[in-house]
Amino acid sequence: MARVPVPVSGAAPRQDKPIHPKGLYKAFAASLTGTALEWYDFAVYSAAAAVVFPIVFFPSSDPLTGTILAFSTYAVGYVSRPVGGIIFGRLGDRIGRKKVLVTTLMIIGVATVLIGVLPGYGSIGITAPIILVLLRFAQGVGVGGEWGGAVLLSSEYGDPHRRGFWASAAQVGPPAGNLLANGALAILTLALTEEQFLSFGWRIAFLVSAVLVGFGLWIRLKLEDTPIFKAIEAHGEQPNAPVREVFSKELRPLIAAILCRVGPDVLYALFTVFTLTYGIQTLGYERNQVLTAVLIGSAFQLFMIPLAGAVSDRFNRRVVYGTAAVLGALWTFVFFGILGGDNEPMLIIGIVLGLVAHSFMYGPQAAFIVEQFSPRLRSTGSSLAYTFAGVIGGAIAPLMFTVLLSQFGTWIPVAIYVAVAGAVTLVGLALGRDSNTVEDEDYRLLLEGTGAAPQPSGIRETK
Repeated sequence: MARVPVPVSGAAPRQDKPIHPKGLYKAFAASLTGTALEWYDFAVYSAAAAVVFPIVFFPSSDPLTGTILAFSTYAVGYVSRPVGGIIFGRLGDRIGRKKVLVTTLMIIGVATVLIGVLPGYGSIGITAPIILVLLRFAQGVGVGGEWGGAVLLSSEYGDPHRRGFWASAAQVGPPAGNLLANGALAILTLALTEEQFLSFGWRIAFLVSAVLVGFGLWIRLKLEDTPIFKAIEAHGEQPNAPVREVFSKELRPLIAAILCRVGPDVLYALFTVFTLTYGIQTLGYERNQVLTAVLIGSAFQLFMIPLAGAVSDRFNRRVVYGTAAVLGALWTFVFFGILGGDNEPMLIIGIVLGLVAHSFMYGPQAAFIVEQFSPRLRSTGSSLAYTFAGVIGGAIAPLMFTVLLSQFGTWIPVAIYVAVAGAVTLVGLALGRDSNTVEDEDYRLLLEGTGAAPQPSGIRETK
């Protein structure tokens, strides 16, 4: 059904100034830097879960058991994301994107610093892993509310015809954060002895978060809310029950957005988290060798993700996304097949190419998810999709990889698991819709006082 503009009665439209490029660049920077800083916190935990926590918080005579327990706390950060998605996604549609992003940044920053000063199992016993799980839960709540708002911050400031590129700002956050986190851990590993690193060195990476989060807050507090939300707010178009509306009126878009994320999440977990354990414990690489390989792969993603977003603006977004999903699944089989011990160049090449495939899914992903939902429900819909997909995708992936390898003694079931996740992504893309810029343009005209209010029922123009 086509969307019919409805005249607005009551207060006259606000005469806001047209969007200046400076505001757009600030939004892009705020989305990128804030998300990168939050993902630094999240990624430093992920890396520590693979190489530190099995020893510090989950001591066991069996290294595999300690690793499985550590990855279980890693999963808690994903399981808690829907809580953040529901709470902050709803608030993003009710009170604005900016206020939500300031709050989520503070939540993750405080939780990460507290992890950095948390005594280990040897000092306070079982209390240590319990507190660790609670702090990990808080991290997940913050990240669950962060992504939807960060994506909207840059995409709703930018040209909707270039949504793939502008929305990719938030997508650069995870590799940038991963780059910072693994870089910090690699430097500490090289500078300290094994005993020093396990005793206090790893904590430094967590404590540095206080400075980084403070910088992110400074950027976000200086930015206004998005023009799209300002137009919605000015005419009282905020939804009263956004979660209920998404499930009742935009369920298919929600399902499409959830499924499309599974493949990228699983592939990313493979090449940035599981490879640390597999490379060190199974293939015999040194910790710094694997961390360096992930570091190089993440550096490539800083450029590949925006490029992929821009490519999806020129070509059909779903085709670009789907092609990368197929190539990523195929490359996983090649990666394990060619990888062997004491071959660091091949390890680096394998991880870099795997993350390039991930980039061409992850770059277009933010725009694809955002454009599945009507503007007044975008924060809620995008946040729910992001967080629910994380539970079935990235949350259990490292744990499943470890269990499959332990159970079967070969990498083949792991590669099959990645292939199945890629197939799930293809289903999500098939259920979704292509880009629709009319919705954003209507709200921009409304903000400038030259257009009528779009129908507030959540009905979207179909193609």
